[in-house]
Amino acid sequence: MSDNDQNLVWFIKYIKNERKYSDETVAAYQRDIYEFIAFLNQTNQEQASLLRVDSYDVEAYLTNLYDKGFSKNSVAQKISALKSFYNYLVKNEEMPLNPFEYVHLKTNNKKLPRFFYQEEMKALFESAKKDENNPLRMRNLALLEVFYATGIRVSECAGLTLDRIDIANKMMLIFGKGNKQRYVPFGNHTKDALSDYLPERDIVMEKYHESHQYLFINHYGKPLSARGIEYILDDIIKKSSLNSEIHPHMLRHTFATAMLNNGADMRTVQELLGHASLSSTQIYTHVTKAHLMSDYNKFFPRSKKNQE
Repeated sequence: MSDNDQNLVWFIKYIKNERKYSDETVAAYQRDIYEFIAFLNQTNQEQASLLRVDSYDVEAYLTNLYDKGFSKNSVAQKISALKSFYNYLVKNEEMPLNPFEYVHLKTNNKKLPRFFYQEEMKALFESAKKDENNPLRMRNLALLEVFYATGIRVSECAGLTLDRIDIANKMMLIFGKGNKQRYVPFGNHTKDALSDYLPERDIVMEKYHESHQYLFINHYGKPLSARGIEYILDDIIKKSSLNSEIHPHMLRHTFATAMLNNGADMRTVQELLGHASLSSTQIYTHVTKAHLMSDYNKFFPRSKKNQE
């Protein structure tokens, strides 16, 4: 195993086991570091070492990323991963200094999160309801209800177990990023959808002799993975009447936007979404402001004249 591979293995173990980063974050960090190694190998005559990187390599890599058309946010995420990696190497005395330490990137070009409007949500629910030949149709409806009513992440949904859901009191315990816990309430529609789904779940579990606590299962009674959930949501979207470019994570955006548009305060939405920082939640205020301005310009008679 090369020095590059060995250092990367140690770093991945560190962020996974000690820092408790999510599987998605760990995979992203690993990918970003491998991309940097590939760049070093392309620009050096011999096998490049991560331990010999200097400020010139850093400048060349930044130039390469921008030349390839990466956005400021994408570049910032890649640099963040490399900063963390080299901080780890410095901490373990593998490197005297972090070559990325003085790289500071502004990320002011955040795109506003796209969310579903009410009519679009109706189309999604209709799509799931019409899939009558699916033996797990009630599961799909329950999935939609849970995402729409709680705004939880796909990975959090995959980890839901029966002992963490109180259907009678309409509350679920979510294990989020870094294994942080939070309680998230849900409404009567979700309660009914889960109640309808559970007997269906029991039938499939018994058929395939499965015994576990995971809420959402596949056709063989095994726990449904995050990728499996994404596949189901993608399929519901494709079978609906919607034809714009949309993705499952928009259900989380829809939940947050609906909460703020209906008067919820930022702190409450932050807590429900499981955001560590309020700044992560504040992007939704721009969505609601844009929504308000759109309605204002549409319905207020003199608005267009005032803009001329």
